[in-house]
Formats: sequence, structure tokens, C-alpha cells
Amino acid sequence: MSPREIFALRNYLGPELTGRTISDARQIVSLSDILERTCLGNRLRELAGRAVLLAVTDQLISGLVMTELDGVAWRMLLCPPDVSADHFQWLVQDAGVDAVVTDRPAERNTAGVELVVTARSPAAAASRARTERATEWLMLTSGTSGVPKIVRHTLEGLTGAIIADGPARGGPAVWATFYDIRRYGGLQIFLRAIIGGGSMVLSQPEELIADHVARLNKMGVTHISGTPSHWRKLLMSGSASGFSPSYVRLSGEIADQAVLDGLSKAYPKASIGHAYASTEAGVGFAVNDGREGFPAHMVGDRNGGVEMKVEDGSLRIRSTRTAHAYVGRHAAALTDGDGFVDTGDMVELRGDRYHFVGRRGGIINIGGLKVHPEEIEAVINRHAEVRMSRAKSRRSPITGAIVVADVILADGCGPDRSEEIRANILADCRAQLAAHKVPAVIRFVASLDVTAAGKLARNDA
Repeated sequence: MSPREIFALRNYLGPELTGRTISDARQIVSLSDILERTCLGNRLRELAGRAVLLAVTDQLISGLVMTELDGVAWRMLLCPPDVSADHFQWLVQDAGVDAVVTDRPAERNTAGVELVVTARSPAAAASRARTERATEWLMLTSGTSGVPKIVRHTLEGLTGAIIADGPARGGPAVWATFYDIRRYGGLQIFLRAIIGGGSMVLSQPEELIADHVARLNKMGVTHISGTPSHWRKLLMSGSASGFSPSYVRLSGEIADQAVLDGLSKAYPKASIGHAYASTEAGVGFAVNDGREGFPAHMVGDRNGGVEMKVEDGSLRIRSTRTAHAYVGRHAAALTDGDGFVDTGDMVELRGDRYHFVGRRGGIINIGGLKVHPEEIEAVINRHAEVRMSRAKSRRSPITGAIVVADVILADGCGPDRSEEIRANILADCRAQLAAHKVPAVIRFVASLDVTAAGKLARNDA
């Protein structure tokens, strides 16, 4: 059966579901329950052919409801739990939503829109007729460069890379991700687990890192993904030795050499790589040689159905995995005339390798000169005593703005060494960066904020 003949996610599931589970910190559910049980009960019939917004707090229940709605609803909008009440109202309007599936009816009540309250655990399902249709999957961009946009995907596009890669090597995998599965990166791992013959361990937002790692170890996690910020926080926590994955992947942000080397040291036996994907462009490529950036020969090749080019410094991608359109008030052309998605991720060719330097929309202006904060952070993060950093601009009456770097130091670096370390960081920056990119101020901080999408929060002071 080809992907084009499969209208619903559940049809990817083969008979070998015994022993496979999806779990969070609260419960463990057999994957066979996707076919045999329900969180929507008799209400599923009422949602056939409708535009449904899925706003369930619990990731596990969200995953089960996704598989129930796919192939039944006309469109399904995945709503992460951090979406504000104001944003929720415009999502309903922009996506043409006429039904909301939620576990918080008092908070998600919208005039003229039917509410369907989901169960907190799957229950036995009565025999039910199904309408086989190609459901539109709608999801939000991370909003890194502004207000989140609604992007429309098909199941075929979402699963393209998964089908091409096939099952995980080395036998059935136990997958985990720091991402929320209502966002593109997390959804990819969820789909890989249930389609590729594995199990899935979900993250819990309020869970302490040490507790999360203990649960990953208990459930036998072998394959795990997250943003570089997720991984830096894990490495800083001292909990990295709590489990031993065989497959570690980074995506969603620039994976600099410092975090790749840190993970290689923590997990010397694991396959460690970084992947490029975005909500609009879909899954692009993976790099598994342990180095930041990607080989120049990948540009221009049609690698696994994905073609890339660089135009005006921006990476552009064309493939069958890209989203089909923006939906609602941000509706605009998603691709150029040749079918390429402009990712907005800026790259620079250095020798035989392209390096990511930052987001086009994230540039800061220093005295009329453009600066990518990620480029500064990559230099600072290489320092042996640094665990994480964030560069940003601050207003200056002389230049208009200066670069300020907030830096988290390694454990054991007391106040008596702060001036020595600050001087060393500045020396590294002066040796490797243009003068206007060198931080005017370096502040040592205890923590740095990460967004709900797992990316370093970038709010200029």
C-alpha cells in the first residue's frame, strides 16, 4: 500500500503492536489501544468532515485523539497548551474551526463552536463506522520571528521522511523527545515511533530534569531528540549519565560544535547527529559526521527527494515534504515560482561546508552593521568553562546598540575566577569575530529562558 493510498494514520499500524506503548509521567497505554479504544467515545461520528481544533493539555491523550480524528475530520489543528486565550480565538477564526476537542471546556469555550470533552484515559470503543478522507493537518510555527503562523500539511508529506528512512536500525526503538508532539519536531518523533515499530515516551512540562531522565532510563529509551537548548540544559543538569541512548538527534536551532562535542563526550557509544527541519519546509536532511554545518555538495543535489539551494544567503528547500500553504490571516505564498520554500535560515560557505549563521529575522543592528547573535554564541560556547550563552543587543547612546552576552558557566567556576574567564571569552571573540560583533558586556547568569518550542528565548533588553 503506497502512502497515497493511505488516508488515515491508523492504517499505517501493522498487526505487531504487542509490547509497544506510549507513555508519560502519569500513565502507560498500549499502542493497540489506538485501534481498540477511544478518548472521544460516540462523539467521533459527529466530527466527521469538520474542522476540529485539538486543544488537550495532556500530550498522551492528544496523540491518541490525533489518530482517531485523522481520516475522519476534514482538518485538524494541533494547538500546544501554551497558546494564549487571545491567540486561541484567532486560531478558531483563521482555521474555520467549528468544533474544539479539549479537556478544559471552561477555558476553551468559544461562541458558535461546539465543544467535545475528551476522556483522560482511553475507554473501550463500540463498533463505529469511519469516513476515510485525507485529513488536513494544521500546526503552528514556533513564532521565533514573530506571531505564529498556521501551516497546512498532509499525512503523506508528514510521513515522507519516515517512510523513506524505514524502521530504526538495531531492532524496535523506544523513542523520546523533549519536544511537544503538537509541534512539528515532536510530531515527527511521535509518527516515527508508531509507524516505525517502536514505543514512545513523552515529556512532561513541569517534570524536573532528573526525574525525566530517570523515567527515560526506566522505560529503556534508545532514540531521543531535542533542540540544542534542550540538550544544553540536560548537560548542565548533571543528569546526562542517568541513561544511555544509542541515537541522539538535535534540531530546531543551530547545533554548534560545542554542544555536539558535549554530547559525544556524554554518550561516546551513541550515534549523534543534527537534522534540519522546519514547520514550513518539512524534514530536509540529517548530518551524522559529528561536525556543525553541512557538506556543500548537498546543495544542488536531489537527496532523498529533497533539493536545496542558497539564494541571497538563505537556505531554500523543495520537496514533497513541504507544507502546502499558510492558512488564515497570514495566508501568503509558501513557495517561490519554482516550488522552493525560503526557510529564512542564513548560511555561509566556509571551505567545503555550509555553516548556519542565524535567522534572517533575528539580526541585530550594531552601529548600522548587521550581527547574527548565534554567530557570537557559537564562539562563546566553545570556551571550556561555558555551558550556554545568549547574545542580544542593548541600546547605546553612542552606537545605537551594543552586544551584551549572558553566559552560564560550568559548575565549580566561582566568583574568584569570573574576571579571568570574562577576559578569556573576550579574547576568543576578538580573535574570531569582527570588532562590531565582540560583546561590550558579558554578564554571568544562573539560567536562560527557553521558549515552549524548546528554543532559546530572544527578547532584547
